[in-house]
Amino acid sequence: MANHKSALKRIRTSEKKRVLNRYQHKTTRNAIKAIRLATVKSEAAAKLSSVISMIDKLAKKNIIHANKASNLKSKLTKHVASLA
Repeated sequence: MANHKSALKRIRTSEKKRVLNRYQHKTTRNAIKAIRLATVKSEAAAKLSSVISMIDKLAKKNIIHANKASNLKSKLTKHVASLA
């Protein structure tokens, strides 16, 4: 266990950040899954802009890599464009 006040504080703050990052990442993954399962183009297109925004926020905070974010956005956009 940590002995210094600063180390104890670091443990507390890193745990808070970990929980928040996990929540945001899981929420984004669920939103991506919803787009992939959508069969109506208008529904998927409506969700796409908000999901792209979520992905960009994750990349900005280094929760996911920038290239992964770019690949996800590209694949989702192609998927929505291919829907009938």
